[in-house]
Amino acid sequence: MGRREIRIAGFGGQGIVLSGQIVGQAASIYDNGFSTLTQSYGPEARGGSCTAEVVISDKPIGYPYVQNPEVLIILSQEAYTKYGHDLSAETLMIIDPDLVKPDPSQNPAPLSIPATRMARDMGRVVVANIITLGFLAAVSDLVSPEALKNSVLTSVPKGTEEFNSKAFELGYDYGLEHGKQSEGTNG
Repeated sequence: MGRREIRIAGFGGQGIVLSGQIVGQAASIYDNGFSTLTQSYGPEARGGSCTAEVVISDKPIGYPYVQNPEVLIILSQEAYTKYGHDLSAETLMIIDPDLVKPDPSQNPAPLSIPATRMARDMGRVVVANIITLGFLAAVSDLVSPEALKNSVLTSVPKGTEEFNSKAFELGYDYGLEHGKQSEGTNG
């Protein structure tokens, strides 16, 4: 596996840090690897910028900070402006097209999932991050889908596991159907 890096960025209240915790836990507990999580917030309690950075590896991690993300999940226009440029051609960028309008010349084009809209349709916008993680499981081999789903189910509040499982599956199925790099921002 080697060292692999993921950055998840958006605004406070979207479950950005929880998403990072879930990915790290999936890698370290369920896929038997190692992981680190660093996080940063804007000065606002809700609505300000928020970033979670996860490093995973099959060996102990000496430097816990993301330098060249393999996966970049962007859930706000501000985060796209800050992180969505000067990426390697191998970086997989995932966006919510209802929240992020990427540069049309972005190459490769980001993958998109309307997770917020899908969560709203489910009746609870707070599961948009879980839908996005399901999508990630379908389009990336960063962690196994089983590990990611198990991590979701042990990280969400008691009594919400079934609902979050449905949200994860919704994102996963969407990723299997729509998660091709060439589709870009057609979400």
